[in-house]
Amino acid sequence: MDKAIHDTANLKAEISGGIHKSRVHDSAHKHVAGTAEYIDDMPEPAGLLHAGVGLSDRPHAKILAMDLSKVEAAPGVVCVLTGKDVPGVNDISSGGHHDEPLFADTVVEYHGQLIFAVIAETRHQARAAAKLAEITYEDLPFWTSVRDALAHNAPDVITPLKLQRGDAGAALQTAKNRITAEMEIGGQEHFYLEGQIALAIPGEDDEVAVWSSTQHPSEIQHIVGQVLDIPSNAVTVYQRRMGGGFGGKETQGNGFAAVAALAAKKLKRAVKFRPDRDEDMIMTGKRHDFVAFYDIGYDDDGVIEAVDATFAARCGFSADLSGPVTDRTLFHADSSYYYPNVHLVTRPLKTHTCSNTAYRGFGGPQGMLAGERFIEEIAYALGKDPLDIRKANFYGPNGSGRDVTPYHQTVEDNIILRVVEELEESADYRARRQAIIDFNRTSPIIKKGIALTPVKFGISFTMTAFNQAGALVHVYQDGSVQLNHGGTEMGQGLYIKVAQVVADVFQIDLERVKITATTTGKVPNTSATAASSGSDLNGMAAYNAAKEIKDRLIAFAASHYQVAADDIEFLPNRVRIGSKEIPFPDLVKAAYFGRIQLSAAGFYKTPKIHWDRAAGKGRPFYYFAYGAACTEVSIDTLTGEYIFERTDILHDVGRSLNPTIDIGQIEGGFIQGMGWLTTEELWWNDKGHLRTHAPSTYKIPLASDRPKIFNVRLTDFSENREPTIGRSKAVGEPPFMLAISALEAISMAVASVADYRVCPRLDAPATPERVLMAVERMRQV
Repeated sequence: MDKAIHDTANLKAEISGGIHKSRVHDSAHKHVAGTAEYIDDMPEPAGLLHAGVGLSDRPHAKILAMDLSKVEAAPGVVCVLTGKDVPGVNDISSGGHHDEPLFADTVVEYHGQLIFAVIAETRHQARAAAKLAEITYEDLPFWTSVRDALAHNAPDVITPLKLQRGDAGAALQTAKNRITAEMEIGGQEHFYLEGQIALAIPGEDDEVAVWSSTQHPSEIQHIVGQVLDIPSNAVTVYQRRMGGGFGGKETQGNGFAAVAALAAKKLKRAVKFRPDRDEDMIMTGKRHDFVAFYDIGYDDDGVIEAVDATFAARCGFSADLSGPVTDRTLFHADSSYYYPNVHLVTRPLKTHTCSNTAYRGFGGPQGMLAGERFIEEIAYALGKDPLDIRKANFYGPNGSGRDVTPYHQTVEDNIILRVVEELEESADYRARRQAIIDFNRTSPIIKKGIALTPVKFGISFTMTAFNQAGALVHVYQDGSVQLNHGGTEMGQGLYIKVAQVVADVFQIDLERVKITATTTGKVPNTSATAASSGSDLNGMAAYNAAKEIKDRLIAFAASHYQVAADDIEFLPNRVRIGSKEIPFPDLVKAAYFGRIQLSAAGFYKTPKIHWDRAAGKGRPFYYFAYGAACTEVSIDTLTGEYIFERTDILHDVGRSLNPTIDIGQIEGGFIQGMGWLTTEELWWNDKGHLRTHAPSTYKIPLASDRPKIFNVRLTDFSENREPTIGRSKAVGEPPFMLAISALEAISMAVASVADYRVCPRLDAPATPERVLMAVERMRQV
């Protein structure tokens, strides 16, 4: 890798591009002006048809009869599609599990499962007609919660994972102190601003073009091809931007794109499929909720000696991504702590609910939350500050003997103690905690709490094959550059970061780099934009492509101008060749006339990583990202309501590619995590119906819910020890778990009611109702 990608020399101040600079999101002005084009904003093709959905109203039942005659006869209806209309395979499952039909045929397995689709002249006509179906069912037993699944001895949707090191059983038997308990950890709806949507336009022969709001265009390509029984080369998927994804558009867009493409090819007309928000929330998967059962042993200083824990998850009716999600839960059940003896297992349980899926953190937050609960339990049992227990259990430096995870990866880059201690000082944690304790002694109704919690999050797809990316870079004769790569833009700023990388290589203004829509027609076989790896993978792939072109330009200039290659230097918007300088476009034009290829396809694969799931051993992560948050909260013990007074965050992103974008991601991740742990509650009734399926019943955080004081800083000392792009670190998912500090601050406020003698054991989400019930429990202590 050349010096330019790691160096922030003064020369770079002369160009508007380059890495390690705060640059505005490339679509920010369009977001503000309302001109950013999403799929539903695109000019509609002539003859466009619309899809509506016929959904199951039973959680588990046989389909005995289905009369769709009234649907077909409804105004505007062109056709009705069922599983019998699928020319290929009636399956949209991710990972080849073959357990998720596009259209339910003989059995439905959750309320809201797709049975048929209506294609009509207008969206209103399609949705109205879908309600006219007459379906006869035979009800079957069902369960919708983790506890009900356990009671019914429900099967696992995928083989469970086990991680172990040492002898947890023996260590628990000999531990001086031991706690056995459990914790409920709620799920979460993605609630992106732009819902699921797909637009398909048929082409000649077997071709079809699909615009899909997806984080994984290559999977949409594969699924559409599978359903239509056509090769992938006949399916071209386009994605310019999403109005939010958060993991909900990694696999959940498959069915919407498949229905649109199936109808488009059958009818030879363009078809758009945009479900209503209620339909979207009922049909699609969410964050997995868990019940964690744990047994921990520790000494009188609070040092953990053994952990034995089982994580039982509500996975839904099919596997989807439940395997890797629940695996990552175990990978992060250690949080930032060393467990000398550990035994961890998953129970990925089948339930009669929508199939749960990827969500920011991908199971990691649930595991980390449990790990922090272990610390909280010990702290209250010993009457100590939880921060002191945290410090006593942190992973040690590399080579300390306390640096190996439960999955046998050595933590080589541990900076968590430094991050925590810097935040502890800058947030004035100790003095504020004592002031809060003093306040709580004299305040009978309002109670306060404060917590400082760490984050250690592994970066990479745990499926090793997904850790690869491609990019395509063109340099045109006028010196302008076009960039395309396999990553998708969902508002997180990936496009601008990768463009900065390319501008850095050529030392040209960022405005000279054109970012084009992600498409399977330019960069094939892409991985999903997920696992926080978008910048790591696509940035390196783009660097690889740009560097290849740059090397060709250097070789051409050396030959054409008769100078040594090392006497050629790319300066801001110009190139020094020996003793003279020429504008970058002039060199490019000369190279064109010299018949030098000015286009390159780049590629990158993450080194060092490997994982043996059966053995529970390997190096699934390339590196770790770290952070810490300190949150203060006030609760009303008469109502359970709470206000977040202040949050201080110090987060590690290595050498940031774009500090402004990264801080935005940290702020957004924290607030989204705060919503998961406080206000966002999923609830199914006794008929298996999801009742929290609209903004009226499902409460995401508002702007007014943010902490009154919100301080966010990036570490100024960290640099990724691995040769990532610009020595940066991922920032998409790790900040989400900073919000654990919010839950623990509420917990401390509740604990004050019983003079901090017992752990409140707050389940998540800690809604005001749960907080009030916890306060009442504390009154009985």
